[in-house]
Amino acid sequence: MNDYLRSLVLQVTGASSLFVKEVIQQLWSGYGKIIRVGLENASVDSVVIKHVQMPVNKNHPRGWNTDIGHQRKVKSYKVETNWYERYSKNSAARLPECLAIEAKGDEVLMVMEDLDAAGYHLRKSFVTWEEIAQCLAWLAQFHASYLGKKPDGLWEVGTYWHLKTRPQELAVLNDQKLKEAAPIIDEKLNSCKYKTFVHGDAKLANFCFTESGQVGGLDFQYVGGGCGMKDVAYFIGSCLNEDECERLEVQILDTYFEHLQGELNERNKGLETEWRSLYRVAWADFHRFIKGWSPGHWKINSYSERITAEVIKNL
Repeated sequence: MNDYLRSLVLQVTGASSLFVKEVIQQLWSGYGKIIRVGLENASVDSVVIKHVQMPVNKNHPRGWNTDIGHQRKVKSYKVETNWYERYSKNSAARLPECLAIEAKGDEVLMVMEDLDAAGYHLRKSFVTWEEIAQCLAWLAQFHASYLGKKPDGLWEVGTYWHLKTRPQELAVLNDQKLKEAAPIIDEKLNSCKYKTFVHGDAKLANFCFTESGQVGGLDFQYVGGGCGMKDVAYFIGSCLNEDECERLEVQILDTYFEHLQGELNERNKGLETEWRSLYRVAWADFHRFIKGWSPGHWKINSYSERITAEVIKNL
């Protein structure tokens, strides 16, 4: 950490000194890192710093080293700073407080509350139904917080797999029926009456848990407008196998909508009817991306193939 960034963190936190405790993770494709910084003589013991640095040499782990991908990532960090500056405080769902944002040249620094220190220190690779239900409750709180809001300064259409931002993956998609249906699926989702802000990357790895089962959310690079079913379908696909996805589908939707309706001022039957009908459409939308991006990916399974075929048939 250079002297300028060190000075900024000390100023924001009021600490007398700081030290790097650990590198939490490297950012995707070498675009910087997330670190945990310990503080001396401050009101909190630590903060988390997301330090974005545009790489000289792009290094995508699956070989998608293109200008399209680079510009998408650059925009994603602008979206994330806008999100924290303008929208994050309105979230009923738990997420880290942003203490400071600084952009200088090709670097961006985000100083954030350390959710681990706040008790959200557990990360899960496998989850129980109770933990899934808590994440669905988090998504419901998040979506209810921004229902009907305009995503000014965010992605107009949220999620990192949005069709307009993924022309190369569509071009190499070998499933011709899905390739032809992709724009129709995209339009069906984007033209829904009820829109909110979607998290855009609501995988299990972006949730953290307390010992008592409370949930916090992380990583807001792909927040934007859209149907909440995008987040729900993507989250479920990140933590359940195909048999569980199918067996629990009704229970998943019932649980999510029970929480969503509970967050609204009054019950909205129209929203629930519309979004329930779009759950499998949202699933097919992500399936389109993953088949083009990584044809051998473990998420490509018989459940996804079957419901995508059903969605295409009913378009």
